[in-house]
Amino acid sequence: MSVTIKDIARIAGVSVATVSKALNNSPLVKPSTKLKISQIAEQMGYQPNIAAKSLVSKKSRTIGAVWPNVDRATLSTLATKINQELNQCGYSMLLSINPAESAIQLFNQIQVDAILVFDRSDPTSYAGPYTSKVPVLCYGEPASKGFPSVYVDRRKAIFNAVQYLWGLGHKRITYIGDVSNRRISQQEKYLGFTDGIIEFGLPTHPKMTVNSNGLDSHEGYITAKQLLASSYKPTAIISGSYDLSVGILRALQEENIRIPQDISLVSYDNIPQMDKLPVPLTAVGGPIDIIAKKVVESILLMIETQEQLPLIQTVEPEIIERDSCRPPVSE
Repeated sequence: MSVTIKDIARIAGVSVATVSKALNNSPLVKPSTKLKISQIAEQMGYQPNIAAKSLVSKKSRTIGAVWPNVDRATLSTLATKINQELNQCGYSMLLSINPAESAIQLFNQIQVDAILVFDRSDPTSYAGPYTSKVPVLCYGEPASKGFPSVYVDRRKAIFNAVQYLWGLGHKRITYIGDVSNRRISQQEKYLGFTDGIIEFGLPTHPKMTVNSNGLDSHEGYITAKQLLASSYKPTAIISGSYDLSVGILRALQEENIRIPQDISLVSYDNIPQMDKLPVPLTAVGGPIDIIAKKVVESILLMIETQEQLPLIQTVEPEIIERDSCRPPVSE
């Protein structure tokens, strides 16, 4: 049988109410009594009944997260950081890899306090419209299905990458990314690239944009190999994601092309892993810490006030310079 607070109260020689207050860190219980009760609870292997607590408090202290159906390093890093932020606020996060609609339905059934829907690679997973009794916040796609979103200004991020490379003297710049028209977030990156080309008057070429048709490392590798086999020789590449960049680096290495001596590389996804690649990559995008704080602040505000947030809350991108860029040898 499981240990209850009645068992703890009997051993501690206090009332059930005192045990309950102590385990909830109430200031009404003396520190010495709290310590005694917590030690007894630990020794007896007490586990709080979350379902029972939620019936009393009307809160489960849990957030449901609808997870993408592919493994992406950036989203994994972000989810870890969000979970850390939630834990500091007394919340836990549950992940579901089910399609968004069924995941939201499941989280409503188990009565989480709010739901976070991550940007998913499969656009058909957002068939919607969805209904939810608890607040829903999206990350990635802007205002997905009418729910409020935390959204990084990807268009500005890639524009900044073009501006940065142009400032170093690069004119032949190629963008490798998913421009297949399936997802707004990826189209925003492409638009940022074209904005930069127009703004800085860079010469155009059919190979200035290469469609990877996805964001994983293998797609980056294949696309980069195709680019390197063509007659067009860019002096710089902008990559649409961390995973694409991993594949691009592999392709460049196989062709004995050095970074940044022979070609410069800037990657979208402003995550710490960029610093741990064989060549630390200059990166653009929303800082993970800032995104996580914005997501958690928004979720808690929705829970506490039950008010609708603005449909889009934009996180401004930043550029982090590392070792992957330098002025071109010649233009």
